[in-house]
Amino acid sequence: MTTTSHSNRDLRDEIRDYWSDRAATFDNDPGHKISAGAELFAWANLFRRHLGAANGRSLLDLASGTGEIALLCKELGFAVTGLDWAEPMLERARSKAPEVTFLQADAERTMLPDASFDVIVTRHLVWTLIDPKAAFAEWRRLLKPGGKILIVDGDFVSRNWLTRMIERFSGSTSHGMVSRHQDIVARVYFNRGARSEAVASLLLEAGFENLRIDNRLSAIHRAQAHLFSWRKSLLRRSEHRYAISASAPMTTKE
Repeated sequence: MTTTSHSNRDLRDEIRDYWSDRAATFDNDPGHKISAGAELFAWANLFRRHLGAANGRSLLDLASGTGEIALLCKELGFAVTGLDWAEPMLERARSKAPEVTFLQADAERTMLPDASFDVIVTRHLVWTLIDPKAAFAEWRRLLKPGGKILIVDGDFVSRNWLTRMIERFSGSTSHGMVSRHQDIVARVYFNRGARSEAVASLLLEAGFENLRIDNRLSAIHRAQAHLFSWRKSLLRRSEHRYAISASAPMTTKE
């Protein structure tokens, strides 16, 4: 037990340090920053489709990164709190959205009070979790009765014949960062890829209800396509990407 706990703590530190080192150039990578126009419109439609009208509801953006999703949710009318494990990411997020409260904490162990939020959203966090069962229980704890969660994620690990062929002809200039990334991915829970069905099963196990898997992300992908090389565009289209929404159970008073 002691050995496992020590290993997990070290891996969390590595994850925090990796994303801290990525912060300075994170928004330069297509697919991270949300561009104005068609892409922003597509993301807003996805969030409205699953969350409905904001109406000032309290929202927690987990793994905020540089604040792109937090800023979007603020513009949609939510009362937003952002949370990230990497302080350099948060420095950039605060400069973009000074009206949003950003906290530094581990998304799997937030230390925030019970029933603090009406909505929780995450983008590209679940596939990196060390212990998704504990994380989903934590997120359910943070939601008010009947609160909503929206996860936008994908399987960025599995490779079919097309992706292997594309990657064979696509070199990388950041070999050190790639090696660190691969080493971390090999040790997370979804090291073989975060498939939507597996994520959904764990959400149900954690007690979430009214679960909905949505693969209709083509409008976002089309809007991003002009930012990518043809190889990256093909790779993006071949990946298993999805949104999953669910509700915390309602409590009834006797």
